Amino acid sequence: MQAIEHRDKHDMQSAASHCPPSTVARAEVQALRSSKIREVANAGMDRKDILPFWFGEPDEETPDEICGAAIAALENRRTFYVQTLGEPALREEIARYLSRWHGPIGVERVAVTSSGTHALMLALQALLNPGDRVVAVTPLWPNLVEMPKVLGAHVETVALQFTAAGWVLDEQRLLEALRPGTRALLLNAPNNPTGWTLSRESQEAILAHCRRLGIWIVSDDVYQRISFDAPCAPSFLDIATPEDRVISCNSFSKAWRMTGWRLGWIVVPPAMLGDIGKLIEYSSTCAPPFVQAAGVVALARGEDTIARTVERLRQGRDHLAACLGSVPGVELAAPARGAMYTFFRVDGVTDSLAFCKQLVAEAGLGLAPGVAFGPEGEGYLRWCYASGTPRLDDGVRRLAAYLEHHPTTR
Repeated sequence: MQAIEHRDKHDMQSAASHCPPSTVARAEVQALRSSKIREVANAGMDRKDILPFWFGEPDEETPDEICGAAIAALENRRTFYVQTLGEPALREEIARYLSRWHGPIGVERVAVTSSGTHALMLALQALLNPGDRVVAVTPLWPNLVEMPKVLGAHVETVALQFTAAGWVLDEQRLLEALRPGTRALLLNAPNNPTGWTLSRESQEAILAHCRRLGIWIVSDDVYQRISFDAPCAPSFLDIATPEDRVISCNSFSKAWRMTGWRLGWIVVPPAMLGDIGKLIEYSSTCAPPFVQAAGVVALARGEDTIARTVERLRQGRDHLAACLGSVPGVELAAPARGAMYTFFRVDGVTDSLAFCKQLVAEAGLGLAPGVAFGPEGEGYLRWCYASGTPRLDDGVRRLAAYLEHHPTTR
């Protein structure tokens, strides 16, 4: 009997030694920071009394003409697999669209992606090895900082500076951070959350520096057309050659009011396109054909939509700045040159996540906490002004009333 018990105990110990030590995800995934924007939104998305300004999307629906193209495609039963790199009609339309703004860009550099987020992940999957060093200009949309970490890369940041004249980049500091051995630079300009826009002169200096050191530039251009100084913000595509180590990622979400459609594109050097196709095949297979049909119409006939959207955002930006500027304790930079956000701070706020949760609970106001965009954003709040002025006014009233009843915040 003792021999049997001893054998059973030995068998159990032997089996345990062959079991995995845990059932959790790998360390790189566990270390990812969760979305603080979602954390705030999840606390109030089911409440009908909430004014939500936390996400980066307009309160207007996708234009009828774009929706109609998708509906027609569905009625024609366009529901089967299509080409991995995207349907030829959409790839050609993207190439034509880009060539209008940046000079000739051939279809041999363009792939359709299942969102701008997908385009960014494809770019990083194509470039990064575990242990690679990546530099990002921050504050920054959290996905772009966390994605390299999924792949085992190390991210270092160069922070924009908050000034009364607006958010500014210390260009020399960035160039010093881009030292030999750096694999890639991640840029988003116009920037989420600050609205900062990179000048042509700075782009030229950065490109020349990265060329010398063989550093890739991954540019998130989703807000390229949400520009208040020009019809299109400066792009590395304007000055780069097809063989430069430059990747541009873009999306239909913002300029065409298509956030829920999950459609984007990526522009790469021609020699890389085949490998991007492999990554698409092993991640999403292809973007849905009826969604791609909507994309064709958006690019071909969407300039009026973009112009109207930008003008509405300009009005929202200026109106919100004027209203927030009159609220005691609020500190603003000058109105941003692009994107759709005001990134501001309130006296006494040092824990932006806790503050935003309190705004949801007590004021019915949904803002994004600055810490969501990295430690450089702590103490700030992001307000998406892609709304009509009555809604913005209501939001400012709620914030002012909350601050009046919570003087310790200031």
